[in-house]
Amino acid sequence: MQIVRWIGIGVVTIAVLALLAGQVGLLSGSPPGDLGVRAGKLKPPSETPNSVSSQALLWAGHAQREQAHIAPLAVRSGDGSATMARLQPLLQAEPGVTIVDSRSDYLYVRFETRFMKFVDDVEFWFDASSGVIQVRSASRLGRSDFGVNRRRIEDLREKLATS
Repeated sequence: MQIVRWIGIGVVTIAVLALLAGQVGLLSGSPPGDLGVRAGKLKPPSETPNSVSSQALLWAGHAQREQAHIAPLAVRSGDGSATMARLQPLLQAEPGVTIVDSRSDYLYVRFETRFMKFVDDVEFWFDASSGVIQVRSASRLGRSDFGVNRRRIEDLREKLATS
């Protein structure tokens, strides 16, 4: 009985320490310095299964090439700039969102979880040559995101289609 009590105290202690680490910013990771569009591509997906990219298939030999692939966002009414502009209020309505860079053809936002302060970096780029909005969403830390980045983009796709 005593060992069960000590295990319970240990679990609670670890949870409190993890929460405190998040609150002081120890779980937010460092912002990537290589985001943006280069040679018609966003940064490749992460090497670990915690990201999605509509351009994942362009990176031959990448470890997460197939798993990270997600469809790009459709451009509404053939107007990429207008679709990009419509993304902003949809993103701002989400909790924990900070718009870091906003241009007519590129948008970089940061999602931060409420309690643990984990950060995901999300990019949108209007690819005029393909007529779509390319997207990349990746967690800064960890190996798995439990599908959060994929769900986020799919939810945004649905909101964009119905707004």
